[in-house]
Amino acid sequence: MQSARRLRSNALLLAALLLGTLVLATMLAYEAHDAARSHRAAAERSLHDYAAVAAFELVAGVSESLQSSLAPAFAFITRSRASSPYDLLPAPALLAETADSVLACNTAKDSAGRFYFRVDFRNDSLATAGAIPAASVRRWLTDTIVKHAHTVYQEDWNYAVLIGGPRGEPASTYAYAVKFAEHGAIAAYGVRGCETRLGPAIAGVVAHRPLLPASATGGAPNDSIVSVTVRDAAGHTLFQSERTELTAYAADVPLVQAGSLTARVTIRPHGVAILALGAVPGSRVSLLVGLLTLTAAMIGVTVMQLRREHELSRLRSDFISSVSHELRTPLSQILLFAETLNLGRIRSDEERHAATDVIVQEGRRLMHLVENILHFSRAEREMTRLGVEPLDLSAVVCAIVEDWRPLAAAADVRIETQLATDVHAVADRSALRQMLLNLLDNAVKYGPASGTVIVGTSANGTGARVWVEDQGQGIPADQRELVWSSYYRLDRDARSAVAGSGIGLYVVRELARLHGGSAWVEAAAGGGARFVVEVPV
Repeated sequence: MQSARRLRSNALLLAALLLGTLVLATMLAYEAHDAARSHRAAAERSLHDYAAVAAFELVAGVSESLQSSLAPAFAFITRSRASSPYDLLPAPALLAETADSVLACNTAKDSAGRFYFRVDFRNDSLATAGAIPAASVRRWLTDTIVKHAHTVYQEDWNYAVLIGGPRGEPASTYAYAVKFAEHGAIAAYGVRGCETRLGPAIAGVVAHRPLLPASATGGAPNDSIVSVTVRDAAGHTLFQSERTELTAYAADVPLVQAGSLTARVTIRPHGVAILALGAVPGSRVSLLVGLLTLTAAMIGVTVMQLRREHELSRLRSDFISSVSHELRTPLSQILLFAETLNLGRIRSDEERHAATDVIVQEGRRLMHLVENILHFSRAEREMTRLGVEPLDLSAVVCAIVEDWRPLAAAADVRIETQLATDVHAVADRSALRQMLLNLLDNAVKYGPASGTVIVGTSANGTGARVWVEDQGQGIPADQRELVWSSYYRLDRDARSAVAGSGIGLYVVRELARLHGGSAWVEAAAGGGARFVVEVPV
């Protein structure tokens, strides 16, 4: 009892340790997942920041490029303020001398529509020089310049660029600067140029200006790290990098002074590998869940093994108790009749013969039980060795049955034989005897009082069979395979007063298997059970 309690206590302790291991593994997996998630989030934030830095650097580069070409062209307008808001304004033709190369077109055909303009904010009048713009262009330009100059243009700007035109007509590019007086803007001077000239300016910045620090990119060219796209307010693309492999790491920065353009910079996959020192770590949720599932499965298997070990321990304890009980009965009988003979309490030769018969029978029963235990022990350790030989199966079975008859008669059980003639087998004589004695012992134990046990032999093309049939309650179909397991007894037998160790049928099947044969149980014609052993012919 103490051993069982100790085993149960150890099992509970081990189960608690395993549960603690699972909890610890879960916590470690969560921490690893959280760390990986934080790492990924930090890497993604860093890549978005790199994209924003590159976009701002691009805007700064484009602004500087336009500043270098437009600011000198409009210097005579912006370098000084008008002394009075009523001063006479210079004619727009003066721009032809300073702004002749501003946003110049590539061909004479494209340059045919080039003109210079002045918008007087004092009376919203428009004066032009060069090509004559259409009336719709004049109205649109006047309204747009007035609105843009008063809402967007900053006093510290040297220029501004507009891209657009009247509804339904092609867009054009306009560069202009504002003339200020002491109390505000009084006029805007500008030139109509070619939109296509902005693209080369952007391309020049992408090609020659580092958009990210060399310490981060290792000196790699911009085009291998980032992809650049510049669009106007209407969504038209003015510039786009040749290679367009994109990732999710991008930033948009407006070029307000340069025609309300939007520059979008996206980190390329190659740039991700360089800037993130390798690929952005992926999610490890599936891996961690898999590992946790595997850990839980292993712990479950361990718990099942613990339960199995506990169950085997209980079965071994029951086995020892059953064997002790079975050994006590024949030993008590032997000791009783041996003492009777020793004390001379026998009154006749008949009583002496009866006493010696009991001693012999109980000795045989004891020997059978010991042999069964030895065979079981060898089978458990896989140490059973057979010495097979050709046998006349029916003759061997007949001899074994005759040796068992006295024990059957003592239990008031009658044995009948149905032995076929000319049945031969290749088997170990001792093992065959042990198998048949185990089946006979079961039939006598679990059969009814004054019942009949039938032993028979038969042969077919593949093997020779020995079968033992009783008139008991039979074996339920769902338990016919379980009865061959070690220590297993039917619930009805375990609760009965019939002694049993639960190893007899296990020994039978193991010995049959070592012969290359098999053993099974089936329903008998009379309602009991028929146990069959088949060995090679």
